[in-house]
Amino acid sequence: MLSIPKIALVGCPNCGKSTLFNVLTSNHQETANYPGVTVDSKIGSLITPQGKTVNLLDLPGTYSLNGHSPDEIITRDNILGLFDNEIAPVALICVADATNMRMIFRLILELQAINRPLILAINMTDIAKRHGYNIDINRLSIELGIPVIPIIAVRKVGITSLLTEIDRLIESNLTNTFDRIIWEKPTNQEIRNSYKKATYIFNTCIFSSNDKYLTMQIDRILLHPVFGIVILLGSFFFIFQAVFTWSALLINGIKTIFNLIITQIQCMMLDCLLRSLIIDGLIAGVGNVVVFLPQILILFLFIILLEDTGYMARVAFILDRLMGSVGLNGRSFIPLLSSFACTIPGMLATRTIKNQKDRLTTILIAPLMTCSARIPVYTMIISTFVPQKNFIGIFSLQGLIMFALYAIGIIFALIVALIMKRLIWHQTSEPFLMEMPNYKCPQFKKIALSLWYRATIFLLHIGKTILVTMILIWFLSSFPSAPQNATEPSINYSIIGMIGHLIHPIFAPIGFSWQITVALIFGIVAREVVIGALGTIYALDITSKNIDTTLQSILATYWSLPTAFALLAWYVFAPQCISTIAMIKHETHSLRWPIFLFIYTFVLAYMAAFLTFHITTLIIK
Repeated sequence: MLSIPKIALVGCPNCGKSTLFNVLTSNHQETANYPGVTVDSKIGSLITPQGKTVNLLDLPGTYSLNGHSPDEIITRDNILGLFDNEIAPVALICVADATNMRMIFRLILELQAINRPLILAINMTDIAKRHGYNIDINRLSIELGIPVIPIIAVRKVGITSLLTEIDRLIESNLTNTFDRIIWEKPTNQEIRNSYKKATYIFNTCIFSSNDKYLTMQIDRILLHPVFGIVILLGSFFFIFQAVFTWSALLINGIKTIFNLIITQIQCMMLDCLLRSLIIDGLIAGVGNVVVFLPQILILFLFIILLEDTGYMARVAFILDRLMGSVGLNGRSFIPLLSSFACTIPGMLATRTIKNQKDRLTTILIAPLMTCSARIPVYTMIISTFVPQKNFIGIFSLQGLIMFALYAIGIIFALIVALIMKRLIWHQTSEPFLMEMPNYKCPQFKKIALSLWYRATIFLLHIGKTILVTMILIWFLSSFPSAPQNATEPSINYSIIGMIGHLIHPIFAPIGFSWQITVALIFGIVAREVVIGALGTIYALDITSKNIDTTLQSILATYWSLPTAFALLAWYVFAPQCISTIAMIKHETHSLRWPIFLFIYTFVLAYMAAFLTFHITTLIIK
């Protein structure tokens, strides 16, 4: 019985491999218009027109088999059959960006040298045509001696031809058996010869009738040393303004829905433990996290737009000088950008960094980027304590505070990187080289799918992690019950109350109440759990008809402004969640660095909260 043949997708970064993989396998992987999205190998299956089942492997982008970064090594080892003793693919599909063909030919020549059947799929041919590029497909196929298929992956153009060629390739090679490939690092002379041949093929088969196309004109402005930075800061400032102003209506709608649900439950159920669990535990906890979904999606909407248009690659270039001042380079920007969504994919994206000390430094500063889990904490405190006023008549004061919190995290990340690179590693930055993708119009369907995917992940996270945690918090807050002659709220006699009062002296100097202290402990599970924990604890502590309004009104009543600002400062540097700590251990293969990260972020968070609390207290006196 023949095993299912395995074919690998390989190509330079940002050529559309993951998009083609999604089309062929009907999966929905994350794709973006900047290098480094695929940082690990992914596998799916497809059915060819002749009914053959094929396993398709999506590999990280690489410019050469002679790579050194973790993602390049993953690609090389998969191709050569050295990855976890996996069998090498029976064939390779090399994906190329039609608008940026210069680098792909060297990789193709290397792949041909390992004697595996090869297909070249030239992607984004429509964009290349608009930019004045003309590719002689027939001549290119003759020069390379392999099938060349033009495709437009996002529109599924050329996919049938590609599948037909896969069928033909499998049919002609199915009976062949391949031993493990023996690959040797090319000599300097072999590299020079390969470069000459690649240059000849490019000059022979690729023609350009318009050298000054739109991308070059736009880059003159966006990559300008002055205007580029101004546009960059203005773009991100606008995004944070929109996060607050655009989401208000949706947030109010979600709050209204939860209030109606609470009212119905109160009418239908008698006052009992089950009703307390539903209202005080689940709705008060989970509901106060769900309401921030619109703000998270608006933030992701802008990030997706910037990624798909190709602007994020320019941001990496613009920030290269800034990154270089702290001993890193622009390549570290992509993982740090990913960390704004979640630190875990940001750490995975560091696999594109070749220098291992640069990679470790980036891993250790990535948690200082403001991940989406902090957004509910920020927005709850800001919307409660910062008035809805405009600054200079046009800028939202709340948006300014949010922008400042993100900026502080970035600034301290750079400071930590500088300390590590200069005092620990004793290194300076290395040159940064990255291909600039051409600008592209975002695809509405892709944006909608990406937002749906992120919303689903967020809600599933709430359903799995936060929901279970809220039930646990409710139980620990409800038992044991208060004695008959109790004069204090019953939660003070519960397990959570006892734990909170026990450790409260540690956090009292920075202005935190025992309720905040307990919420921070559960925040180690996931940062946004803090909001749910506070909702549940205060719901059991104070009686009210409206749970959502009660939470914000209680915060405004029982928290001082210094306490609120101290918690914001704490969360800029807050010690990491369990998942992040586990990922650092996995990526560094050591317990030393997760422990180091936890200690230094705790110290920074405590110092920032302490200074913020006492300085704010002095100011408002």
